[in-house]
This record gives sequence, structure tokens and C-alpha cells, in this order.
Amino acid sequence: MTTTVAQRPPAIAGLSGGKQTPIATVYPSVSSTALGKALGQLYECLPIKIFGIKLSYLLFPLPTAIIGVKIFFYLKLFGEVYVLTNRTMQIRRSIGNRLIREIPLSDITEVVVKHEPGQEFFSDGDIYLLGKSGQTLMSLPGVGNADVFRQTILEAQRARNQVAASLATISARH
Repeated sequence: MTTTVAQRPPAIAGLSGGKQTPIATVYPSVSSTALGKALGQLYECLPIKIFGIKLSYLLFPLPTAIIGVKIFFYLKLFGEVYVLTNRTMQIRRSIGNRLIREIPLSDITEVVVKHEPGQEFFSDGDIYLLGKSGQTLMSLPGVGNADVFRQTILEAQRARNQVAASLATISARH
């Protein structure tokens, strides 16, 4: 006599216990480079306003735009991409998608955003993922809207912790 075991649906709808799913992908900004930060500082250097627009915004961005465009395309071709999944934070090559580094969300205890000089113009910041002893596990330079991405990381981490707790409770029942 043979018995068949029915495949149980996932405990939480839409969640697969063994599958890693991308949540957000972020390409570093021009401000992730030293030259990009220098351009940002140049664009912010003159606080004088004419008709409500900073004088430096009128003088410098157009003549230096080609530099920013070259940095942008260089980063897209030869740079990195930050991928947040339901389990890890990853750094991958932008072309080829090769994994460079990843850390589990469960190892992150704090997510810190630092706005470096030159990033204000681009509305960017650097994100630091810290571990239990305060060490930097991973840094993500030049993230556009870094505060929003920080919140996304925290929400993914919170969801991951809740799923792990739910799965542990379900497993303890059987």
C-alpha cells in the first residue's frame, strides 16, 4: 500500500519558502564617483539666487553636462547595481548580472544614510548596512533618494523577520 502526501500550499500566500525574489533594483548615481561629487559641489557653490534659481545652476551644469553624461554611461556599462531581494542585499555587475557580494537581511541591524558633499545637487546619499557590532557589512555609494531606499530595505528586513517567525511557529505545530 502506498500513501501519497499532498503538496501543502505555502503558509503565507504568495510566499515560497526557498525562492529568492527581487524587490528593488537601484543603479548608483553619478554622485557615487569622486568626479560626480566634484560636479555636485561645483553646481552648489554659489548660493546667490536670480529669480529664485541659484546662480551656479545657471552657469555650470550646461557646460559640464558632457562629463556627467560620460560618467553616467560608464557606470551603466562597467559599474554595479544594487539589488534588494526578499532575503538579501546584493551588489551585482550592471552588465552580465554577475554577483559581486551579498549579505542576508537578517545580518543587518542598522541602515544608515550619509549625504556627502556634492551629493545634495543630485538628491543622493551613501547607504551603510551595519552589523551587530556596528561594523559596516556593505556600503552602497551614490543611491538616488537614499532615504526612500533605506526605508525599503528596512521594510524588506521586517517582512523577512516576520516570515521567519511565522514559518518557525508553523513548523513547531507539526
